[in-house]
Amino acid sequence: MAEQSFLKQLDYVKPYRASRLNVANWVMDHPEYMEHLVSIAFDPAHEKRMQALWGLEFVCRFKLEMLYPYLPEFFHHLPHAKEDNVLRAISFICELISIACFKMKDPILGDAFTRAQKELMTEYCFDWLITEQKVACKVRAMTALYHLGTEFTWIHPELLQILQRDMHDGSAGYKARGRHTMALIEKLRA
Repeated sequence: MAEQSFLKQLDYVKPYRASRLNVANWVMDHPEYMEHLVSIAFDPAHEKRMQALWGLEFVCRFKLEMLYPYLPEFFHHLPHAKEDNVLRAISFICELISIACFKMKDPILGDAFTRAQKELMTEYCFDWLITEQKVACKVRAMTALYHLGTEFTWIHPELLQILQRDMHDGSAGYKARGRHTMALIEKLRA
């Protein structure tokens, strides 16, 4: 019965910001449904997968800590994310996790975000950066890799090499984020 109530909420989710925000607010007000949201978001066969991913993305935007108990599930499903619209949401969540861990120094996330998960995120962010992906996915991967590189020193030289190689062919958004990321890395080196 509870799951039916939650599925009814997902019926109203559209790709518009206000719609995504409504379902996110509903889940934040009813945290007992977070497990359902995560489960549906990572079920490729579920008919409401995208609605759940849209909601999850907005929950993470405002209350990332609600995802912490589900990090093992998030990272278990990370390698299976292939579709552009799925990768857009997943890469944004990866960016948020990296910022919370390395920039904001969230102590709870610091304990929950394992080395194996960081290595997996690194692998997939590099993969998104060097393969044919949408710009949104690539720029979020840049930011996540920049932050991961503050712990894993080998990342920044690799990231710089990729950015220098690909900047001239990138879109305006790619070039802007690339320049910003390169400047941050250079600032760290100084």
